[in-house]
Amino acid sequence: MAILEVKDLKTYFHTRNGTVRAVDGVSFSVERGETLGIVGESGSGKSVSCYSLMGLIPQPPGRIESGQAILDGKIDLLNSSEKVLRKIRGRRVSMIFQEPMTSLNPYLRVSTQLIEALRMHEKLGRKEALSRAIKSLEEVGITEASTRVHFYPHEFSGGMRQRVMIAMSMITHPEILIADEPTTALDVTVQAQILELIRERQKANNSAVILITHDLGVVAGMCDRINVMYAGKIVESGTADDIFKNAQHPYTIALQRSIPSLGSKGKALYTIPGLPPDLSRPIPGDAFALRQGIKSGGKWANTPPPMRQVSETHWVRESDVILPSLEEVLDVR
Repeated sequence: MAILEVKDLKTYFHTRNGTVRAVDGVSFSVERGETLGIVGESGSGKSVSCYSLMGLIPQPPGRIESGQAILDGKIDLLNSSEKVLRKIRGRRVSMIFQEPMTSLNPYLRVSTQLIEALRMHEKLGRKEALSRAIKSLEEVGITEASTRVHFYPHEFSGGMRQRVMIAMSMITHPEILIADEPTTALDVTVQAQILELIRERQKANNSAVILITHDLGVVAGMCDRINVMYAGKIVESGTADDIFKNAQHPYTIALQRSIPSLGSKGKALYTIPGLPPDLSRPIPGDAFALRQGIKSGGKWANTPPPMRQVSETHWVRESDVILPSLEEVLDVR
């Protein structure tokens, strides 16, 4: 049985300029020990989906309009009180945030921030909690942890701060780890180390991991299943093999064409023309067909395209978009 099952999640932001439908009917599940990747452009709803699960959407202007997120078949995270969520956040469900420097409190030593979850959720004494914190830092590869645990965040490099965030998120051995762009702004070597750390901690704890990223190369090496999001909806879902070897939705195909490593040397890089639609305006049909430079037959212009099952593990949202060639993309530029 899935450790987490999300059904028809809708999260809207009600602003003076209109209602932004950031997440509009998202459903997925994740099992113990599994890594689920969520990919898409900025603004596609990846992070908002997971912030909704954690109860971290600012209200107002945000509001969860509908949906369920059933943890371990028992607790609906979307309809639980703040008191219940406090007991779950940081213990059963934990999160690595995008920017470690802004996520860590600059006024508090790392030791204070690491032991907070242990003292709150496991009621440990300060001495025992500090010992666990030092061990956790050692597990993520920070040397001289007994000394450096008392450093302030600014005394660590970017890669080290990210390691601290991983240690903090895994210190209570959570059942689900949400990693929101965990390798942003890190060099390639450090990226590989951080991803390997997440994989090792996941294996040790048999945790489920939800990996949010825009980097298809990362999900190819890390994820068992992948959800591709566009304009607040999942447009394709399947195993890594389904997505990378048998992509069906034109947006997924366009993302793959845009990977630099697949391009020919000296040849212009393929880019998806146009911009994502304005989510503050109702989109009656296929959102991908609204981009400038994209052609479609118009079949789904005024009707929400449904999800179609390709195989037992593979689902795709209907679309009659015809992707432009590289030459046509260059003309649009």
